[in-house]
Amino acid sequence: MPRIHLPASIEAAPAASRPQLEAVNKMLGSVPNLFRLTSNSPAALEGYLGLNGALAKGNLTPQTRERIALAVAQINGCDYCLSAHTYLGKNLAKLDDAEIAANRNGTSSDSRADAAVRFAVKLVRERGRVSAADVAEVKMAGYSEAEVVEIVAHVALNTLTNYLNEAFETPIDFPVVSANAA
Repeated sequence: MPRIHLPASIEAAPAASRPQLEAVNKMLGSVPNLFRLTSNSPAALEGYLGLNGALAKGNLTPQTRERIALAVAQINGCDYCLSAHTYLGKNLAKLDDAEIAANRNGTSSDSRADAAVRFAVKLVRERGRVSAADVAEVKMAGYSEAEVVEIVAHVALNTLTNYLNEAFETPIDFPVVSANAA
């Protein structure tokens, strides 16, 4: 049971959030609980969707974005996001089970992606206070400065959703994956 109101439908959400939820429904074919819960604040929903949309136009591949999301969700213990990103990782980004397990453990079987995932993990664990050597390491793996900024932004975006789901106990509407079962 969520700790705040979870609108049962688009029509039950605040009027200012409905167009945004309609866009989510058009894009995904459904409106996952995270979006409906966030719709309690039209401003928060707009901010989340805006940053998510902007980063989708960035330079990081969908696979790398999912790898980062899995690593961040695991560290933050967010079963909702682990469930969602395991589903998205398998079905959209086409990551296999071994890669998803590696991502949850803060690594990747792809050497370039491994640098991004490890950097994301350091960002979360050190609350952003990474060293110059950490930044240099991810750049030496072939990431541009723009991509390094995007890695930080993806960590922030995923931390936002992790916190929303954990704070409000969003019911999981994907095949359930548990952080405790890493």
